[in-house]
Amino acid sequence: MDPRPDSRHKRGWSGRPRCEVVVTGRRRAAVRGWENGMDSRRRIALRLAFSTVSLFAMGAAVPSPAIAQLTEAEIFLELNDTDGDLGLHVAIDGAPYTRLRIEDPKERLILALRGDGGLLRQGLTQLFLESAEPSFDELSPGRFFRRFPEGPYEIEVIRGRRELEATAELSHVLAAPPSAVTVSGLPAAEDCDAVPLPRVREPVVIGWEPVTGPHPEIGRSGPVEIERYQLFVEQGDVKFAVDLPPSRTEFEVPAEILATRGVFKFEIIARTTERNNTAIESCFVLQ
Repeated sequence: MDPRPDSRHKRGWSGRPRCEVVVTGRRRAAVRGWENGMDSRRRIALRLAFSTVSLFAMGAAVPSPAIAQLTEAEIFLELNDTDGDLGLHVAIDGAPYTRLRIEDPKERLILALRGDGGLLRQGLTQLFLESAEPSFDELSPGRFFRRFPEGPYEIEVIRGRRELEATAELSHVLAAPPSAVTVSGLPAAEDCDAVPLPRVREPVVIGWEPVTGPHPEIGRSGPVEIERYQLFVEQGDVKFAVDLPPSRTEFEVPAEILATRGVFKFEIIARTTERNNTAIESCFVLQ
């Protein structure tokens, strides 16, 4: 479930000499004899020229391509409170880079990614991924949190000989789920399998109570500040998404999205300033 409505070696300079100048035997003697016939300034110039070529051959004169700063480096959790599952999400942007490594707070490698072939030469930039989200029957929240501990996760991107590191802090504090959800004034269904689903007419307004605290059962207790809410509405191929400020807990669904009538699914996400998401899902019928 995507919450947004909205890897070390690069071909090119590889560290091996691109050219070599080797002077041995009689050629070395000839060079020395040539130098003896010159004045001191010419001998110095010649030696500098050979030194420059040697440095180029050793790779000192040609640095690896620079890596720009990462503009995004986030690791966060998403809880689907309706379905009962948790997932780890990673969002990285910037560079380009050819290799990516992520280590958890215990310095355990949890992700290693490398471009190959044309992608190795081209480089990587934006990356968004999410883990599988098994139900709590398969993976309890406690086991999940032990698998992905709180703390700083080290993100390293590599291009040629250049490395860039960033740190993303993962928190186990999750927002409480949006509650007292209504659809045009009617209480929202517990989930999309509920019978009957609320039946409404336009205009369709979805509302909920402000989220002000942590989840009462899942994760660690701690202060919660909502960064934004996200609302998704969909029916088949028709999908709508909007970001809302923390002060906004009601939204009228555009009529263009509702043109086909029938059953619509919606999702509300409460996103904290620590980037963790808590989501609920429900459905309604538009008459």
